[in-house]
Amino acid sequence: MVCDRCILIVRQQLENLHFKVSEISLGKVELSPEPTEAQLQDIASALEVLGFELIDKQKDQLVEQIKTKVIELVHYSDLNEINQSLLTLIADALHKEYTYLSRLFSDAEGLTIEKYIIQQKIEKVKELIGYGELNLNEIAYKMGYSSSAHLSTQFKSITGQSPSQYKASDGQNRRPLDQVK
Repeated sequence: MVCDRCILIVRQQLENLHFKVSEISLGKVELSPEPTEAQLQDIASALEVLGFELIDKQKDQLVEQIKTKVIELVHYSDLNEINQSLLTLIADALHKEYTYLSRLFSDAEGLTIEKYIIQQKIEKVKELIGYGELNLNEIAYKMGYSSSAHLSTQFKSITGQSPSQYKASDGQNRRPLDQVK
C-alpha cells in the first residue's frame, strides 16, 4: 500500500471478508479474528484482484517496510527539515542495523536502498514539476538537495532528461510509486 486511498481500499476489502481491522497503516494490517490458512488465501485473492499482494514471509515484510518508510519520508515529509540521514531514520524506525537492512534490500530488490531513495525522490520531483507551483530551486530545497544543479544532474541521470525538458514534455513518463525500481 503506498497511499491513503490504498489503505481505504484494503480496509474495505478486509471488512467485506468479515474481518475487524484493528490497525492498518502503509504496509501493515492487524486483523481479528486471526485468519485461518484458507482465509489468508481468500484475502490474498481479493487483494490480488486490486493489484495488491499479501506478504507473509518475515524478510519480505521487512523489505516492504523499508519501501513503505522510504515512500513515507520522501513523499509525505519536507526533506529539508530532516536533520539526519534517511538511512538512519529508516534503520531507527525498523529497529534494525542499517547494514542488515541494506544487504536484505539489495538481495531482494536488486538495487540499494540509496538508489531506491533516489528513484522515489525523482518521482516526487516529477510530481512537483507537474504541479507548476514551485521553481527548481524551491523543489531542490524541499527535497533536501544541496542545490538545483545537484538535483538537475541526478534527475537527468535517472530520467535521461533535464527537469526543463521533462516539464516541456508535459510529464508523461511518471511511474506509480509501487513500480519504482
